[in-house]
Amino acid sequence: MAGKAGFCYGVKRAIEMTLAAAAEEKGPIYTLGPLIHNPRVVQDLAQKGIKEINSLDQVDGGTVIIRSHGVSPEVFRQAADKGIKIIDATCPFVGRAQKFAREMAEKGLPVYIVGDPGHPEVQGILGWSGGKGIVIENADQISQVDHSKVGLVAQTTQPVANYQGVVEALKQQGVEVDARNTICLATGERQRAALELAKQVDVMVVVGGRESANTKKLAKICRESGTPTYHVESAAELQEEWFRGVKTAGLTAGASTPDAIIEEVKRRMKELDQMTNGEEEMKDAMEVKSPQAGELIKGVVVQVGPDEVMVDVGAKSEGVVPRKELACYEVDNPQDVVKVGDEIECMVVKAEDNEGKLILSKVRADAEKAWGSLEQAMENGTVIKGVVREVVKGGLIVDIGVRAFLPASLVDRGYVEDLSKYLNQEVEVRVIEMNKQRKKVVVSRKAVLEEQYARKRAELLAGIQEGQTVKGIVRRLTNFGAFVDLGGLDGLLHISEMSWYRINHPSEVVNVGDEIEVMVLKVDRENEKISLGRKQILPNPWDNVEEKYPVGAVVKAKVVRLAPFGAFVQLEPGVEGLVHISHLADRHVAKPDEVVTEGEEIDVKVLSVDPAEKRIRLSIREVNGEARPARENRSRKPENPEPNVEAPKEDNLTLGDVFGDMFKDNK
Repeated sequence: MAGKAGFCYGVKRAIEMTLAAAAEEKGPIYTLGPLIHNPRVVQDLAQKGIKEINSLDQVDGGTVIIRSHGVSPEVFRQAADKGIKIIDATCPFVGRAQKFAREMAEKGLPVYIVGDPGHPEVQGILGWSGGKGIVIENADQISQVDHSKVGLVAQTTQPVANYQGVVEALKQQGVEVDARNTICLATGERQRAALELAKQVDVMVVVGGRESANTKKLAKICRESGTPTYHVESAAELQEEWFRGVKTAGLTAGASTPDAIIEEVKRRMKELDQMTNGEEEMKDAMEVKSPQAGELIKGVVVQVGPDEVMVDVGAKSEGVVPRKELACYEVDNPQDVVKVGDEIECMVVKAEDNEGKLILSKVRADAEKAWGSLEQAMENGTVIKGVVREVVKGGLIVDIGVRAFLPASLVDRGYVEDLSKYLNQEVEVRVIEMNKQRKKVVVSRKAVLEEQYARKRAELLAGIQEGQTVKGIVRRLTNFGAFVDLGGLDGLLHISEMSWYRINHPSEVVNVGDEIEVMVLKVDRENEKISLGRKQILPNPWDNVEEKYPVGAVVKAKVVRLAPFGAFVQLEPGVEGLVHISHLADRHVAKPDEVVTEGEEIDVKVLSVDPAEKRIRLSIREVNGEARPARENRSRKPENPEPNVEAPKEDNLTLGDVFGDMFKDNK
């Protein structure tokens, strides 16, 4: 079996929403088109009263479910006009592509859609592009582009390589591309798993609907590996000659294939294997033999008790599996491991006990089978699944057919304080060390996460574009900015790009854990660095400063810093103006701190506003035409003040006027 096969998240979600609607909604329920590309599932839904329609014109009311492929906005408008209730089961990944297409079209960009022109998902995305969509299947279909900038999205089941080829082809024409990688990650993982398996087996079987785009792509990928590949919808289509002389057969399934159909195909493949390659073995199996100690035998569970499990192994004696021999972890209730009717494989521990029963061990049989596959998994770096059963000193015990140790340092990419949260969870791991003689297996979950993280980084780095607005989580603060996680890749939000006004530390604006929206300012793909900006998506306070602070107006301001030539005051965060020393009072002022102090709130009059240069000239002297009294003991007064010495006028300032007082005491 391929590591990733069967229902994807979007399909599973659509089916669950449909079944929930059938249980809760009153009146007829319809799906607009087949809910998924699998005839058997559609038939099962029909038996539950859920009918398939191809157009809203076929109904006058009731509830209509939008399948995971999504539809154009026109369908929602038509439903509203007819009073039809809509349950939108559009896959979130498809919905994301629709959203991007709409946003690009609203910006006036032509929207290129990479995908199958006839596929309903692509038709839906095309509808959201508002008539600006252009569907292409690959880079070869791109003609001369007459626009300086275009948008790009993809059908969620597209191969990443095909999408990247289109991006490069557009860029080669000198076109700026707002590329949004809308390919579902699960699709890529499913395709990689199928290709990896196809390279290891003699024949591949791909299960799924004939109209399923993702299933057809799986079959195509497997065929391109050079392995004979057959696409079937059900077990009945399997043919005996496909498996004649075959040692190993591979099996995978499309995103619309239920587990029940996969299991049927799997069982039928095993039957055909026995029919074509194991006739002699089947004859031998018909003869009842007395099992020997150490032998592996199969049987069917006929009784589950609190301390043991009875197994019919087809021998003259009954088979008994003691509770301690059921699994590699401590079992409180045997029914948690097996149930009546289950076929299990066991190892014979003792041919017959005092009561004439066979003593069997499921855990030893599981371990025997597991060792061979684990060795191969370690050599190939294959990801395997296991269930966390215990928390022990220094890590976790994971059941992967044998007891495997997962060190605490290899549980996650970072430090994990509470390991107990992983109990009974299924985890994906890699085998990094094993010794069969010592029954020692060490696994790493961190290695799998690091690979997934690296893949996400690469995909994000390939798709992100300068000028794009994205969301991210603040992960770390420094004195010079904040590092924002964009979903696998960190970008730097420099302190100077956080706000339109001056801040002393990033914590004044953001906190660790905040989800924020930022703009991509620069992408350095070679060094994997992304520069971000936050103020670019915030209102610029200087845009309407002339309206808010007209010349002649008297407004409140806060003194933020003093200079030898005057005082800088803040009218609002991001907007500062200068009160020149000559406008601090109606008398000569040697130093600004004779009149004002930092942090003080004052009234000022607007003299002039220059938004382009971000300059505002202000005056205290002219507020209400009144003089501002000097502050006592603010600074040492000149010992021999000259009579009738007026302050220099601002319009005739010289360097001596501005800086002269700074050097008086040092003459």
